[in-house]
Amino acid sequence: MKQKKVARLRRARQTRAKISQLRAVRLAVHRSNSHIYAQVIDASGSKVIASASSLDKELRESVANGGNVKAASLVGKRIAEKAREKGIESVAFDRAGYRYHGRVKALADAAREAGLKF
Repeated sequence: MKQKKVARLRRARQTRAKISQLRAVRLAVHRSNSHIYAQVIDASGSKVIASASSLDKELRESVANGGNVKAASLVGKRIAEKAREKGIESVAFDRAGYRYHGRVKALADAAREAGLKF
């Protein structure tokens, strides 16, 4: 089990190194068994510009379970709205070493549909 997490973090480190080299604003995703979280982080990597998760009050009212594709797509839509309010149009997608599949894919697709470019 530990090897699986170490491998994921290694993949994440490679992605983050490339994104920081590009000096791009990034959309970072974290997923647990019961929830999904997204943050828009500035190019320096030191400041969170916008965040959304399945724990947010308005999302919890509409979704019973935060660990499914429906919740992930709502989080993606919400993070895109918040980022656009702050004037951010394009980001680099940081999937944190997770496979681009299931909840991570649903979040990314919903963010793209809501107007975020990556």
